[in-house]
Amino acid sequence: MRSFLRRSAGVVICGLFAVLFFLSPATAVSPRDRILILISLDGFRWDYLQKFNPPHLTRLAADGVRAERLISAFPSLTFPNHYTIVTGLWPEHHGIIGNNFYDPAFKTNFAIFDNPGPTEARWWGGEPIWVTAIKQGRVADCVFWPGSEAAIQGVRPTEWKVFDKKADPTNCVDVALGWLAQTNQRPSLITLYFHQTDTVGHHDGPDSPQMVAAVAQVDNAIGRLVDGIHRLKLDDAVNLVIVSDHGMTEVSTNRIIALDDFVDLDKVQVDFSGAVAGLRPLDGNTDALYGSFAGKENHFHVYRRENIPERFHFREGGRIPPVILLADEGWYISKEMPKPGRSLLKATHGFDPQLESMGAIFIATGPAFRHGVVIPPVENVNIYNLLCDTLGLKPAPNDGDDRLMKEVLAK
Repeated sequence: MRSFLRRSAGVVICGLFAVLFFLSPATAVSPRDRILILISLDGFRWDYLQKFNPPHLTRLAADGVRAERLISAFPSLTFPNHYTIVTGLWPEHHGIIGNNFYDPAFKTNFAIFDNPGPTEARWWGGEPIWVTAIKQGRVADCVFWPGSEAAIQGVRPTEWKVFDKKADPTNCVDVALGWLAQTNQRPSLITLYFHQTDTVGHHDGPDSPQMVAAVAQVDNAIGRLVDGIHRLKLDDAVNLVIVSDHGMTEVSTNRIIALDDFVDLDKVQVDFSGAVAGLRPLDGNTDALYGSFAGKENHFHVYRRENIPERFHFREGGRIPPVILLADEGWYISKEMPKPGRSLLKATHGFDPQLESMGAIFIATGPAFRHGVVIPPVENVNIYNLLCDTLGLKPAPNDGDDRLMKEVLAK
């Protein structure tokens, strides 16, 4: 009898382990059957979670994996970082080195609003995650993600939305939920982009009452998305990766570095300016241009392209200008001093990514990921490999490594 009871108990215990195994989040749905939603909250600084305590994001961060801080690629600007996140390439390798820049081979400028650049494939190097997914037989849909409006490598997202700054986050979420409801063409990958915290940060500052409202707005949209996933009975299949591209810090008209104090602007091409500036000598004399700033560095550093710190990964490719200026935190590089009465943005970004004020957020939550884990600061160049592994995709060559896969995935 005792032998029989022991055998029976053993069968029951083994059965329980089997049930737990097959119901465990990591094994309930295979990577090929998972759905991954990548969400960007533009300009959502890493400390907004603690500062504003948004309920939905706070709960998701506690339930899943949260990084202490997500470290941006240099420069800590919107377009370079969104494209690094989805390609795993540094800006020097994928080619989107700023929000605005010059290509000497094309002999024209890329500007996020002023020309067709965002929709032209010639500007976009590397392979973004939606192209990786589609090339491997999956459905991938994008709402507003930088790069998603171009046919990169001749491939467009299965469905996509052209950027509309007036779009409400709720409307974007409803578009995504509509795609998820398409059982005949349900996407494996969706990207979502919300600009509100970045826009408000620039115009009103990171500590403003308006920022409280902006954080609440995007948080409510996240809550609506989670509720919609539950209503569609997709909780066991859907995983969320929530990121931002950079942080934000205040600037002032009292902290301006005017380029025309150092050089004759008629002899210099200014590819971009702000927290970081890129200059080209129109006469080809890079030594003289560099010498105009070297030894006069007050609240900024000047670099030749080939001597910029290695950790910035900002040396390769003709799009990077030969002379680069990087402002100290909170300072702003302008062609000239603002005229009296002219206002400046309350805050900006683009500074050294290692600054805490430039830190972004990273949250991964869902059945494919670990639960209740906080990981050390990590660079966003490693996210692409995590996205691929979550969906069982073979990644394209990239600059990232496997650290996030090891720290985030529940396997």
